Amino acid sequence: MYKNLIKYLIDFTVSLIALLLLSPFFLGIALLIIIATRANPFFYQRRPGKNEKIFTIIKFKTMNDKRDSEGNLLPDSKRLTRIGKIIRKTSLDEIPQLLNVLKGEMSMIGPRPLLPEYLALYNDFQKQRHQVKPGITGWAQVNGRNAISWEDKFDLDIYYVDNINFILDLKIIYKTIKKVFLGSDINKNGEATMHRFKGTNQ
Repeated sequence: MYKNLIKYLIDFTVSLIALLLLSPFFLGIALLIIIATRANPFFYQRRPGKNEKIFTIIKFKTMNDKRDSEGNLLPDSKRLTRIGKIIRKTSLDEIPQLLNVLKGEMSMIGPRPLLPEYLALYNDFQKQRHQVKPGITGWAQVNGRNAISWEDKFDLDIYYVDNINFILDLKIIYKTIKKVFLGSDINKNGEATMHRFKGTNQ
């Protein structure tokens, strides 16, 4: 009942109210990014959702599009803007995903939506993360986020898939708020973003 109906109703209601309340804040951040980067403040990317259905995720843009002399994008650490660092550290870049939740493509809580090219790299156990909608925050995000290995992250994702309930979701929300204020577990030491997943040898 909770997993199939109540969770959806909570997602829709919370995302709608949050968008209305945060709209001035939403526009303010977008304006700051435009002023700082002179570019579109939003980042769009295709991601797999429930049952591996592809959708377009929307986030605030935290990196510029600078390229080297051969036309290749520079490393993430060199493209992460000053304002982008602040937005990412406080997880404000995730706010636009409320639109994805409102559209029914995502949930407030669930495994984070990753890159489509990872789909071919998952083993049977890891594929289970796509049995539910991806989330803005999740069990892996509050237990290490980008500071843990991919394998540990997937273990936490599957734990959530197998144990979805209202109390667990409340716990994740509480821990998410706590981590946002502490700004902890954003990335591994010395890395601007999480390194790419290359598959698990099993």
